Order: sequence, then structure tokens, then C-alpha cells
Amino acid sequence: MTTSEEVLREVSDIFKTKWQKREGRKVPETENIQLGNDAVTLSGTVMYADMKDSTNLVNNYKDWFAAEIYKSYLIAACRVIKNQGGEITAFDGDRVMAVFIGDSKNTSAAKTALRINYIVREINAHLKTAYPNTSYRLLQSIGIDTSPLFIARTGIRNSNDLVWVGRAANYAAKLCGLADEDYPTFITDDVFQALAEDTKYGGNPRSLMWEKVTWPQRGIAVHRSNWWWEF
Repeated sequence: MTTSEEVLREVSDIFKTKWQKREGRKVPETENIQLGNDAVTLSGTVMYADMKDSTNLVNNYKDWFAAEIYKSYLIAACRVIKNQGGEITAFDGDRVMAVFIGDSKNTSAAKTALRINYIVREINAHLKTAYPNTSYRLLQSIGIDTSPLFIARTGIRNSNDLVWVGRAANYAAKLCGLADEDYPTFITDDVFQALAEDTKYGGNPRSLMWEKVTWPQRGIAVHRSNWWWEF
């Protein structure tokens, strides 16, 4: 049995050991980083895609029905993420985290979000066909930010994973909380400024697909969208 003294000795070693850092050229795998103070740094764009109101789903619908909704959303989101060159880095219940790198990382992440918006519309259509009497409708939220990232491996032997330290990982998750039924996608201004023109403007006649608003908790500009992108 592990004692408190042993745990605190490990903590003390973390505080005393110098970090070994190296610049990454791709999204690292868990085994590429040591459990000690070893880290990879890179510039990345983080996206969180999250089901809305999953508490209502599990409380008020059959377990097998809830499982079908979970599976449908996460499978669809993951397929779109991979299609757009993103790397899936974590699952947390009803949401998935992805990282995009490279020169077009912000555009790729934004396109992914709009394409997930599209596939959710299609999922709801299929859901209504399969279960015409259900009142359930899948809603989701997506948050995206970009920043330098510091990736370390945390946990203990045989029970560990990567931790993504940096503004983008934190903000992307928190932006999901701003989304609602009318505007499921939120991106920071840094992401918006880096978007390709075809990901800023759409339709015929062409119009801006993003509305600039203020994030009340942070007092900064962010951009929201209710557009969808067929694929």
C-alpha cells in the first residue's frame, strides 16, 4: 500500500526536477513522452465537440436509446475530425477533444466545426425516421482556440495519459459552455483572424458566416456561427 510519505516524495521530485522539452512536429502519442518531467511543445488549435444536455438524455430516455445517441454523435464527430486532418486526443463522456497543427490548422478546425453542424442536422433527420414518435433532438456545441501547447504525460505506470497545458485547451472547453441551440459554434478572435476567406464567407450572395460577440466571463471578443458546411 502506498503511503502519504511516498506520494509526497514523488510530488517533491516533480517540483525539483528540471523539465526536458522538445519542439514537436506532430501530435505526440502517449508513449512518445516519459512519465517524468518530459514534455513536447507545439503550436496547435484545439477543438472540443460536446453533446448538449446529456443529463436530460440519460435521465429521461432508455439507456439503449441514450447509447445510440452517444455513439451516433461521437462517431460522426470523429469521422469529420479525421477527414479534416485533426488528431483525436481525448474523450470525456459525451465530448471529444481534437488538435490541429500546421499552417492551415485554424481553417481546418473551423471547417470541421461547420461540417459537424451539418452532420448533426442529418443525424436528427435519421433519428426522426427511425423513431417518429420521439421528441428528442440532438444538440451540440463546439469551441475552438489556438495557442502554444505544452504536452506532458501524467499519472502513474499503467494508468496515465497526456495532459494538454495551454490557453487553447482551456478556452476551447469553456467556449462550449457559450453555445446554444441557435449558435452551436464559438471560436476565439485569434482563430477567426487566421481563417481562410472561404471559411469566413459563404452563401450566395457571399456573407460573413461568423458574428462577433463578447465573452462575458473573459471580456474578450469571440465569434459564433450557426452555419453548416455540407460534405
